[in-house]
Amino acid sequence: MKKRVLVLGVACAVVLAMAGAAAAGLDFGKYRDRTLAGMSKDQFGFGGPLAQSSSQQVTKQQAQADPLSLLTLAKGLQAHVVSTDAAPITDQMAFWPNAKNPQYLVACNEGGTTTTGLQRINLATGAATPIVTGTRFCDPVRATPWGTFIFGEENGHGADGGRVYELIDPIDTTGVTLDRTTGQFSGGTGAGNLQTLTAFGRDSWEGFGILPTGVTYASGDDDAFGPKKGRAGDSYFKFVPANLWTPGDPPITDLSQSPFDSGSWYGLRATDGDKSYGQGREFGNAQWIALPGGSDPDLEVQGRDAQLTGYYRPEDMDIDGGALNQGLVRVCSPDTGDESDHLFGQTVCISDGSISQAANNTGPTQIQPFVIGGTSQGINMPDNIAYQSGRGNWVIDEDAETTFEFPHNNDIWDCLPDGQDQDLLSDGCVRVASLNDLTAEWTGGIFDASGKNYYVSIQHNIGREGTIIDFTGWK
Repeated sequence: MKKRVLVLGVACAVVLAMAGAAAAGLDFGKYRDRTLAGMSKDQFGFGGPLAQSSSQQVTKQQAQADPLSLLTLAKGLQAHVVSTDAAPITDQMAFWPNAKNPQYLVACNEGGTTTTGLQRINLATGAATPIVTGTRFCDPVRATPWGTFIFGEENGHGADGGRVYELIDPIDTTGVTLDRTTGQFSGGTGAGNLQTLTAFGRDSWEGFGILPTGVTYASGDDDAFGPKKGRAGDSYFKFVPANLWTPGDPPITDLSQSPFDSGSWYGLRATDGDKSYGQGREFGNAQWIALPGGSDPDLEVQGRDAQLTGYYRPEDMDIDGGALNQGLVRVCSPDTGDESDHLFGQTVCISDGSISQAANNTGPTQIQPFVIGGTSQGINMPDNIAYQSGRGNWVIDEDAETTFEFPHNNDIWDCLPDGQDQDLLSDGCVRVASLNDLTAEWTGGIFDASGKNYYVSIQHNIGREGTIIDFTGWK
């Protein structure tokens, strides 16, 4: 009886408190955001987030005189300029020789065939050196477990569509020219250190997530087969090498040894089996559907024909390092959306069982929402994503329509993992940085292995310089 009275009393107290809060006009959503901001040092490792996006617009002269004028940063974090010598549309980046002790960034430049396509940026001096010219809209680049780099073009599908290339020894490869028609490299120094990955085929490549075995997840941006006139959006894919890499083996010494020379493609279909799939079912249990593949396959066409699940503008992706440390596979990717239609985007995560199950398509596979876009004042048109080692948080770069309805610069957000609550979503996100340049976007952000250095490109900035920034100060 006493226990019942106590429980009843507590319940009454809670009801009365909630009634009082309602009477006082409490906005619980704002209260939640303020509470999370107040716990920033504990949850995110810095003093305090930015309350809102910047609406400032610096001049070209200001940006060139002080590149840090391009940004406003959260309390407790610091920024320093790595380079203003990079190619002007620098996008995604990877570390050489590794993420533990990086000396260079190997970075794409999202320009045309007459500009630098792939470059190396010296972290000590900021000097940028062209590795390859001749690519079209180079966007994703990743280091492989066997010591090479792959880089892809965001150039649609079909005979002239985007391709993927592989590079060995980026330090001794300089000034090489790609012939996109033949897929051959020539000139400069080290042309033999590059190859076209015909097994990867054609797509508008945006993101790669490479497991230690070489199993690779891939995404392509919206193109001709996007969500138009009732068609599905773009899809998520998985490449399984014919010869898996053995983690811990020494790096390869010749590109002929690359696991990416041959393999099989699969596409993601959200489904309960073979019965229920299609429009209206984009989350939940999923299957990997075998694609025809072949030499130089058109993945967009093969994905459409296989009736894969569609998403609106899949972009960058990253592997969940916390899951990987437990032998499990989870990869997260933004779907950018379109602010001009009030489609503010989302970030989704694919879980794929264990590392061995991922290679055999035998694991429990799901795709679930992780971060839902808000409004123009919240997380809006997410583009790039990076997992932060140590904390297990996720940092997301925006690529929004900055002058739509009112001036609002692109932001960087820091998102908590999902905790032991009743949903699968991030437990909350705060604003880390905001640009002071309505013409620019953040892109290509990556953490080093410590999770304490975050390198990011300020693309299309008003200073017209390829600007790379390093954020530090995370505790």
